[in-house]
Amino acid sequence: MSIQISAQSVKELRNKTGAGMMDCKKALQASDGNIPIAIENLRKKGLASADKKMSRITTEGIIESYIHAGAKIGVLIELNCETDFVARRVEFQKLSRDIAMQIAACPSVSYINTNDIPKHVIDSETKIELGKEDVSEKPIDIQEKIVNGRIEKRFKEMALLDQPFIRNTDITIEELIKTHISLLGENIQVRRFQKFILGEGIEKKQDNLKNEVSSMIEQSSESR
Repeated sequence: MSIQISAQSVKELRNKTGAGMMDCKKALQASDGNIPIAIENLRKKGLASADKKMSRITTEGIIESYIHAGAKIGVLIELNCETDFVARRVEFQKLSRDIAMQIAACPSVSYINTNDIPKHVIDSETKIELGKEDVSEKPIDIQEKIVNGRIEKRFKEMALLDQPFIRNTDITIEELIKTHISLLGENIQVRRFQKFILGEGIEKKQDNLKNEVSSMIEQSSESR
């Protein structure tokens, strides 16, 4: 016999997961009202459902912008889905804003996933790790294990989909997207993004105080 689930519990679970009301009620009944277990079950169900949809073509979507407080950092992101109907959904638009904010908050993120990291970056990072003193002194087989572990960690820091979601660090951005795929019934893909940091790439003038003072002394001497 199913236990009675209050409307408040259903609402709480829906707010935490974004799942449908009936799915939340069923999950709570199956977990005897235990919300953490219900969340875990819904997450597993959502990820499994999302995996089946991830090969679908996404040609619709939106371009979202985010400007961080102080107007020093900005992000543009293209988030794709399958239909214009879903692109206009509040849930999809909120997802795009959350991901744009995530990119602004993660200084190391430069790629969508680790597969996008180019070979020259992989080679460069590997060379740097191999050259570190605490690695170079180890036997060759140990060096390989240490470097592989560090490189894997470093590349995850550079990949958007591997980042813990800033609003809920229990899930990654990849899991957040898959949850929305399950919720909205369509494939969702981050196609591209660009981060803008004020002044980035501009060579700032570095005043050399010593040279400036010397020059002033010379000019003073010549004018006498």
